[in-house]
Amino acid sequence: MATVKRFEDLRCWQKARVLTVKVYSMSKHGELAKDYDTRSQFRSAGLSVMNNIAEGFGRFSNRDFIKFLDYSAASCTEVKSMTYLMLDLEYFSTEIIKELQDEIEEVKASILAFIKYLRKMDK
Repeated sequence: MATVKRFEDLRCWQKARVLTVKVYSMSKHGELAKDYDTRSQFRSAGLSVMNNIAEGFGRFSNRDFIKFLDYSAASCTEVKSMTYLMLDLEYFSTEIIKELQDEIEEVKASILAFIKYLRKMDK
């Protein structure tokens, strides 16, 4: 892998950014826009995916970076969990939720692959 000098160059951060924008966009529509508590938590978890990658990049060791990448992956799981509530409450169609869930899993897989890479580099 080429030396990355900015967190913006990380593919996992780029994917997380797209996911975060989607989370914010979805939170402006329908019943979710009126459900302030759920909307706020959904946005917070979505933003956490992106920001933990950036924050971890700013740390001084791969070990610390991996810890923040782990937080980011966990935030993906939180966002996905919330999609089931939105599905159960019929805030969005099954199709829209499935599309978002697939995107979440793609972001999470990218983060986990990067964690695996960093761990391999430390050996």
